[in-house]
Amino acid sequence: MRMLHASPAPATAVVRERHEIPEHYTWKLADIYPGWDAWQAGCDELAVRIEAFRALEGTLAQGGERLRSALQAADALGQLAYKVYYFAALRYDEDQRDNAVNARRQQVQALLARWAQATSWFNPEVLAIPLETVRGWLDTVPGLDVYRFAVEELYRLQTHVLDAEGERLMALASRLESAPDESYEALSTADVRWPTVTLSTGETVQMTYGQYRAILARNRVQADRALAFTTLHEVFAASQNTYASLYNGVLQRDWFVARARRYETTLDAALFGNAIPPEVVTTLVEATRAGVAPLQRYHRLRKRVLGVETYHIYDGSVPLVDFDRRYDYGEVLDWIVASVAPLGDDYQRRMREAFDGRWIDVFETPGKRSGAYSAPVYGVHPYMLLNWNHTLDAVFTLAHEMGHSMHTLFSHEHQPFVYSSYTIFVAEVPSTLSEALLLDYLLARTTDPRERVVLLQHAIDEIVGTFFTQVMFADFELRTHRLVEADEPVTAEGLGELYLTLLRDYDGDAIDYDDLSRVTWARIPHFFGSPYYVYQYATCFASTARLMKDLRSGAGPVHEAAVARYLDLLKAGGSDHPMTLLRRAGVDLGDPVTVTAVVEELDRMVGELEAAIDALPRA
Repeated sequence: MRMLHASPAPATAVVRERHEIPEHYTWKLADIYPGWDAWQAGCDELAVRIEAFRALEGTLAQGGERLRSALQAADALGQLAYKVYYFAALRYDEDQRDNAVNARRQQVQALLARWAQATSWFNPEVLAIPLETVRGWLDTVPGLDVYRFAVEELYRLQTHVLDAEGERLMALASRLESAPDESYEALSTADVRWPTVTLSTGETVQMTYGQYRAILARNRVQADRALAFTTLHEVFAASQNTYASLYNGVLQRDWFVARARRYETTLDAALFGNAIPPEVVTTLVEATRAGVAPLQRYHRLRKRVLGVETYHIYDGSVPLVDFDRRYDYGEVLDWIVASVAPLGDDYQRRMREAFDGRWIDVFETPGKRSGAYSAPVYGVHPYMLLNWNHTLDAVFTLAHEMGHSMHTLFSHEHQPFVYSSYTIFVAEVPSTLSEALLLDYLLARTTDPRERVVLLQHAIDEIVGTFFTQVMFADFELRTHRLVEADEPVTAEGLGELYLTLLRDYDGDAIDYDDLSRVTWARIPHFFGSPYYVYQYATCFASTARLMKDLRSGAGPVHEAAVARYLDLLKAGGSDHPMTLLRRAGVDLGDPVTVTAVVEELDRMVGELEAAIDALPRA
């Protein structure tokens, strides 16, 4: 099953019981199944199809017709699995206190485990057939050619598969792979003891990570922000040698897997699955490092507006102006539909269908899952979970998840099931582009000078957090992995010095660095749980910036061509490698110019923010 697109939980709002929410603000799961009886019938059918697929084992070498039948049976299994899984999962997320629904969800999970076992024979059996034989079948057997990319991918990925004994050893070693991450989580969550501090107001706060982020985002007293920063990071500093040892375990594991599977570097191993050239990451880092001037300009602007003598890491999130506006859900829907006008009337019509068709569960209720996501239900339509709290963040979260849902909608309508899912390398392009279009719309219509400042800061902070910070993280990961590849030591002191150097490379002298800045790397869970992952946030953001340049070009052939290419990207799903799909859309991530588009966008927005602040009425 494909992962849900998830967003962080928004701030707390007034919570009503589910029966108090008007029906049109809840999702209509009857579009999947009319009720639990029909769902159970789907589960029963899935169990039958699983066993039927298991019976196909040993038949593929008999010819192309057999391979086609097996692939079509796998597709039918997958489509049915999506429906039975998401009906139960979405019902569970309505109220996670409901044990009866949770039991049904676990029933599906057991079926999915049987599905995985029943299909485990398929790939090895295909790969036992010579590729040229299979290509002959693809050329001649009706209905088989649609699977060409998927089948040839199996053989490409086989390049780094070992012999039977090697794979047995790798499987045994895989049980150890999660040990560093699990130990990190235990140290940082289960065993941590967060200190309690007293703020300038006299309020006593336990300095958890959630409280830390809240203080940095909302507290206007710099001394309180400094206290929060120091208190939290002293916890990590006290165990920095343990964190360094755990991270060394991550690095050594990645290098072991890369060498065992005969990759030249750990980066090669991480990128091979999606056929991403290593130059994409190295170009991303190099071009970003060359374009940090607007980032440093933004920090200097913040320092001036906040009126502080020194400006630190913990000063980078607090709002520049006070602004409190309640955004009503019904009003926002019209804005989001209007904002995507550059993508054409049909796109707007399809988005309105989503809003009017009860695809969204809008408001927080007791027991409901937190945060926000877009769930792909093949053969039906996407569903979106929100926890609307009337904030500007909620507005952009809705636009973000709608971008994912429109991607899913177009992909499912234009691709067979085998290519209906898309990679994370592409997934965040429609979501961030949807936010960018909304920002343009809101900036064009706002008449409140303070709201204009808030909108511009929101957009700039997105660029800083989603692009520049993630590139710096990727830079750190590249350098640390190269340490182990060169048999260099990995110590707490060395990691701290490296991270502080990177902070200075990106933020320059616009930041006053505290001694504890050097241990901030230890609180980044991505380093321990998903190495070589965060760069994809930055590449998606860069892709969006490049696409937006043409979409903002105004009516004419350049704009029309850009829209057509973008819609083709959405329709393509996972039918080719992500780099190929993005090139067709007009984005070359191997070209530094693509990264430069983000730098130019930040420079433009910082200039607009400076002008907007200078235009504020004097107190």
